[in-house]
Amino acid sequence: MSRRLERGISDDDYNLPVHILASAPTRIDLAGGTIDIWPLYLFHAGAQTLNAAISLRARVQIEPRADGRIRIVSNDTRCEVEGDNHDALAADGTLPLLCGLAHAFGARGMTLTTTSQSPAGAGIAGSSALNVAVCGALARWAQKPTSPEALLQIAMNVEAQVIKVPTGLQDYRPAMYGGVAALELGVEGLTRVPLDIDARELERRIVLCYTGEPRASGTNNWEIMKRHIDGDRGVFDCFERIRDTAAAMRTALERGDWDGTARHLATEWDNRKRLAPRVTTPAIESLITRARAAGALAAKVCGAGGGGCLFCLAPPDRTAAVRQALAAGGARLLDFHIEPNGLEVENGRAR
Repeated sequence: MSRRLERGISDDDYNLPVHILASAPTRIDLAGGTIDIWPLYLFHAGAQTLNAAISLRARVQIEPRADGRIRIVSNDTRCEVEGDNHDALAADGTLPLLCGLAHAFGARGMTLTTTSQSPAGAGIAGSSALNVAVCGALARWAQKPTSPEALLQIAMNVEAQVIKVPTGLQDYRPAMYGGVAALELGVEGLTRVPLDIDARELERRIVLCYTGEPRASGTNNWEIMKRHIDGDRGVFDCFERIRDTAAAMRTALERGDWDGTARHLATEWDNRKRLAPRVTTPAIESLITRARAAGALAAKVCGAGGGGCLFCLAPPDRTAAVRQALAAGGARLLDFHIEPNGLEVENGRAR
């Protein structure tokens, strides 16, 4: 049976002796989003996405239990579900992604608890980070040696089963590997290429905030995919520009050309709005106007947009002013650093 939680776990709970702890970082998508959904990238030679893992992590803990039952607790949604087996969990319908992952790994006799540092609906791939962290924890629990890419395949497939639409490829990789990277997409599959850049210099120029309204999940991507497959020329041309902008931004990043990176980010945002006008809202546009007036060179919404997180690029000597301007506009500032480490799993002591 499922029920609402009166109190979830806190960060301090992770210091208790438990069997397994796992965590994975969220990400900022710099350029090339949506083109990573199969098969869209197959129609645009040279397709790639750029992303940076950030230190806002999703966390999982697994504790053994002697009665063989399965209990799954979501600290963020204040929900939990418990049952004798996977069929009971599925029939309940609560926390379907977590229940689906537990089923995929044959979990029994455990309590699995999750929490995240990402705001709900933030667009920084909090669900993908949680998915990867849970997969890592469950693979360790099941003592099932699994390669990183095999784990990501499970994560992607289970999520597609739950949301009932195709998933993109990029969001799982920052969670698994960390760092700043390009994901090159083509007929032979995907190749993740770590970018040789000064992550600290990029970090010094980014201001990240939560706009105060969750993004409308699934607002754009499925509609856009259908229009592309149906032969909408305007959508096709937008994807061509998205591809070209990602390539140009990658070159600028690798050269340490921060002004060029900002110009390409502004172009990326223009491309996004052409592709899906609902990616932005009046509140987002107001925040961007405030940030630009305070010295930001460019800004874009994270993920599919319609709300969630906004990030700005600004010269290091203007980031404080940009932060103040965003806060004055009602945004919630998010402190972070570029995260070099991806999925982390460790064993603890069972209670």
